[in-house]
Amino acid sequence: MPKRYSTREVERVLLSRGFSKVGQKGSDVKYTDGQRVVIVVAGRKEIRAGTMSSIARQAGLSPADFDI
Repeated sequence: MPKRYSTREVERVLLSRGFSKVGQKGSDVKYTDGQRVVIVVAGRKEIRAGTMSSIARQAGLSPADFDI
């Protein structure tokens, strides 16, 4: 079973990779690095594997980059 990440863990990795928070609408938080836009669900203790895969793809990162 793949590891599940929290919103805080994902945010920490994105911020360390040069992304910055640019806005929030409802439970969706938008991060950008100037080229890519990544949408993360806010306030979750566990992000599902499929959602995590989508976040990694949007950010141009591999799932292994989120192992902290």
